Amino acid sequence: MPGTLYLCATPIGNLGDITQRVLDTLREVDLIAAEDTRNTLRLLNHFEIKKPMTSYHEHNKYDKARELIGRLHRGENIAVVTDAGTPAISDPGEVLAALCIEEGIRVTSLPGACALITALTMSGMPARRFCFEGFLPPEKTDKKERRRILDQLRTEERTIILYEAPHHLRATLAELAETVGDSRRITLCRELTKRFEEAIPFTLGDAVNYYKENEPRGEYVLVLAGADPGELETQARAAFDALSLEDHMQQYLDQGLSQKEAMRRVAADRGLSRRDIYQQLKIK
Repeated sequence: MPGTLYLCATPIGNLGDITQRVLDTLREVDLIAAEDTRNTLRLLNHFEIKKPMTSYHEHNKYDKARELIGRLHRGENIAVVTDAGTPAISDPGEVLAALCIEEGIRVTSLPGACALITALTMSGMPARRFCFEGFLPPEKTDKKERRRILDQLRTEERTIILYEAPHHLRATLAELAETVGDSRRITLCRELTKRFEEAIPFTLGDAVNYYKENEPRGEYVLVLAGADPGELETQARAAFDALSLEDHMQQYLDQGLSQKEAMRRVAADRGLSRRDIYQQLKIK
């Protein structure tokens, strides 16, 4: 019988946040696959756990996954740990978990610390509906994809959670402010669960100005307010009003819509009846 893959959440700062179940599992598995074996060794030494380890990280996540799956098929149980938090969240553990499921190998997750949930719950932002973007694509290697995601965030109505490193924070805040507006609310969370933990509410404009004068320190979780639906509707109406009725119709006709459907869309965009649109076009 194949073994089991255990996704084990580890502390994001405070060692007291590790669960007893994770500790028991780390003691019982045959192998621990760690993002950074040096960091994990310090954790294991603290809890007096001695187990074989292997590195499993972003740069070997496919080749090493095949090796680990082979061991799982031979009946070994393997625990996966990231440097901090829950494996598979902005982490190569998601690749291994997906491949194991394809191979019919049991995958289970041992819940615990997770930076995005910690930040969201302490931010004061609406938490009923939220989306997680993790780290934005790097501008140097994937500028087009980064811009595409930023453009999507402009109209995202759910609370948005992103991760950012200190040396990229200023540039990311400036891009967000340019894309979604200076007045959008944001909470910057850093040093989560540690002694100097902070969750500072700003507007994006204020955050940009604050970090012009203050050096970013530590890893950040950005909790960004979603777009206001009423404001989006007002912006859309203003954009449509700037078009002539004929140009507005032509946009939809160019997409292959019938004249009837194009007229319906234009009426909805402008808050008018289809009869109004018909009469105005007929007059012209």
